[in-house]
Amino acid sequence: MTSQTTIDKAGPGDATPPGASGTTPGKGLRGHPWFTLVTVAVGVMMVALDGTIVAIANPAIAKDLGATFAEVQWITNAYFLALAVSLITAGKLGDRFGHRQTFLIGVVGFAAASGAIGLSDSIALVIVFRVFQGLFGALLMPAALGLLRATFPAEKLNMAIGIWGMVIGASTAGGPILGGVLVEHVSWQSVFFINVPVGVLAVALGAWILLDHRATNAPRSFDLLGIALLSGAMFCLVWALIKAPEWGWGAGSTWGFVFASVAGFAAFAVWETKVKEPLIPLALFRSVPLSAGVVLMVLMAIAFMGGLFFVTFYLQNVHGMSPVDAGLHLLPLTGMMIVGSPLAGVMITKVGPRIPLAGGMAFTALAMYGMSTLETDTGSGVMSLWFALLGFGLAPVMVGATEVIVGNAPLELSGVAGGLQQAAMQVGGSLGTAVLGAVMASKVDSDLEGNWARAGLPPLTPEQAGQASEAVQVGVAPVAEGTPAAIAAKITDVAHDTFISGMSLASLVAAGVAAVAVLVAFLTKRGANAEAGAGVGHI
Repeated sequence: MTSQTTIDKAGPGDATPPGASGTTPGKGLRGHPWFTLVTVAVGVMMVALDGTIVAIANPAIAKDLGATFAEVQWITNAYFLALAVSLITAGKLGDRFGHRQTFLIGVVGFAAASGAIGLSDSIALVIVFRVFQGLFGALLMPAALGLLRATFPAEKLNMAIGIWGMVIGASTAGGPILGGVLVEHVSWQSVFFINVPVGVLAVALGAWILLDHRATNAPRSFDLLGIALLSGAMFCLVWALIKAPEWGWGAGSTWGFVFASVAGFAAFAVWETKVKEPLIPLALFRSVPLSAGVVLMVLMAIAFMGGLFFVTFYLQNVHGMSPVDAGLHLLPLTGMMIVGSPLAGVMITKVGPRIPLAGGMAFTALAMYGMSTLETDTGSGVMSLWFALLGFGLAPVMVGATEVIVGNAPLELSGVAGGLQQAAMQVGGSLGTAVLGAVMASKVDSDLEGNWARAGLPPLTPEQAGQASEAVQVGVAPVAEGTPAAIAAKITDVAHDTFISGMSLASLVAAGVAAVAVLVAFLTKRGANAEAGAGVGHI
């Protein structure tokens, strides 16, 4: 399916004729593909960075604003919930009004919300503005992919997506390092204030460089009921995943939200077959490669985000590293993603996505298995090997799965496809953290009492056992103040050994998920509609 496109404010008569290879670049730098890539990368970097950089600032925020642990959790949960719920709808807005405008509004809103958080004097305001960060972040992420899809010709698109994925991976993995430096040497507010100048730069570049591309058959109306049904279903799903560790996986409230989510998705699917211009035309999912790409993105995020969640606790609480040192130990992962993403783009262009995706998930599975073998005294060299292998495995998946999803969608739905890709990653990350967290909690609960008794430590009351289990799940030794040094050392050994057993099992589960993803990868293929993008000007 080849789509027509209009440029900037051109009328229908100026649209690219059917069958043409793409759009005509604007004068000077406007519409230049590589400068477009730089521009969207600056904006996307803010959103990706905020996914991890804030975690380092949470303890300082809690101390300064007097927040409870539950309130601090909502600093992260509010952001991811708003982001996940609104991504697909935001992608549709880009398809309707143009990705340039949507991207710029998203950048302005995200930077403004970041500045407002830095000026906030209560935890309630921080959480509210984190919601706004998520909403505006959802606007700019799919729009960035839509701009790349419309600007780059098919033979260069994978390289562009590779660099785009590299920016996301590097920003995500580099967040703890930058966050640690800023919190330690400046303030927690600086973690948010840093987005303001970055946002100003992205807006200036966007106003100067970005060219608006719109398909002539882009949607002209809004599926308001579809938006409501999909948003409600996504909210119930992500809410259940967020609250399950607190409520319990067998709790009626958890399953009530799960069933409400399933009912919402079912009602959405039925409605989409009836409305004239649906939010997500279900015919999209008749494309096996596109559907496989969405599933692959979910599975990858489960293994990656879920597995990496425990690694930060392992480095900081078991090995006693500072946040900055922990971030530096993750540099092999970041470095391999930076190096591997553009190389993966080149390889996918030459041989197609199937083999690189399957190979990437195989390396990811091997890396997660390797991480299951980590011990309390594992050296930095061994850790770096597995972290580097993980980055090497993730690079082709971040690039290839994105290309499969976006490239197999019509150009006029590139924003929706970009929203699907990002929503799949957010849901997968939430699912991975929740499921692997449940695995960790179950293993710790089953092993802690026996390990405690074998160490000859005094028996714990049920209340003490519950508190100790919660501490051990994040690698913290539950040593009370005034405990003799010899007993404290025993408690620390038991806590760390028990944590390692839980992390090992969780990593093995993540490796199994990655192994399943290898099979899914064989269902993918090059985007059938990739040629509907831009022409070759300026390349």
